[in-house]
Amino acid sequence: MLVRLLLITVAGVLVARADTIQLKDKASVSGKILAEKRDQVVVDLGYTVITIPRSSISKISQDNAPETKSSRNNGRFVAPVRPPAAPPEAEPTPEPGSLFQSRQGPGAEQSVRELVNQLGESVVQVRTPSGLGSGFILNEEGYLITNFHVIEGETQLSVEVYHLKNGQLDRRSYKQIRIIAINKFQDLALLKIEDKDAPKLASVPLGDSDGLAVGERVFAIGSPLGLERTVTEGIVSTKTRQLMGDLYLQTTTQINPGNSGGPLFNMRGEVVGVTNMKLAFGEGLGFAIPVEAVRYFLKHRDSFAYDSENPSTPYRYLEPPSRLKLHTADSDEEGAR
Repeated sequence: MLVRLLLITVAGVLVARADTIQLKDKASVSGKILAEKRDQVVVDLGYTVITIPRSSISKISQDNAPETKSSRNNGRFVAPVRPPAAPPEAEPTPEPGSLFQSRQGPGAEQSVRELVNQLGESVVQVRTPSGLGSGFILNEEGYLITNFHVIEGETQLSVEVYHLKNGQLDRRSYKQIRIIAINKFQDLALLKIEDKDAPKLASVPLGDSDGLAVGERVFAIGSPLGLERTVTEGIVSTKTRQLMGDLYLQTTTQINPGNSGGPLFNMRGEVVGVTNMKLAFGEGLGFAIPVEAVRYFLKHRDSFAYDSENPSTPYRYLEPPSRLKLHTADSDEEGAR
């Protein structure tokens, strides 16, 4: 009796293991083998310990894989079956020295309906005296991306942001907009909302267009022909459509005037392109600038910094290093002598 109690106590601290003992009468017992002797086997069923004579056993199948938890089924010890745990979804994080954020791991795919509700605040309208386009917020400080052709030749800009309040989108217009950088060759522009009363703004993460697959679903949010908050969905037709010397994403997502500068999203809510044009004589032939071009533009924005003294040029060349300026001054003095 003392040995039996000792075995039960030990069974409470040992790591559970599912062993199966096949009996000669075609029955079986599942539990954890505590001890194997020459004439008997001691088995823990979870709620009690039994001793089975060797003469009644036809086969013993042992499972050495440890289990974290046991369950009982009709008096038998049964290992629980658990589905594999899903990997935690990576949260968007800012990249060092940049104005944007991106996920460090794969995000979970969602439906267009779910994503539109999450991303609605981050897609904006960019208005100029001559027209309008779309854009998207990069960070809470108010930096945003749009197309260069949306603001080309314009300096009086306004941005309409849709703030989410009590489950409803409340439109608000901001008029203190500064042009930070422009690249007319890639058709990209970086703006910043500088209104003093502007709150922290909702933003969207940048994805990876290189990881897109042909046939993958994508969708766009914008204001085609002034119809604000329009959502269109399609697939990636090709990732390497060459037009005017550059590579574009081609998509069946409907793109119209007013969509320009808006985001093209994947089903994880990441920006994979900037919509900027379509073929006027066809349907389902839209094009977007790959997000890799946006990343390059943002990381090298000093080279594309906007010069207010010459708005028609996309470049502002920085001052030469001080050592070079000193050498030039010395050369000028020697020439004067």
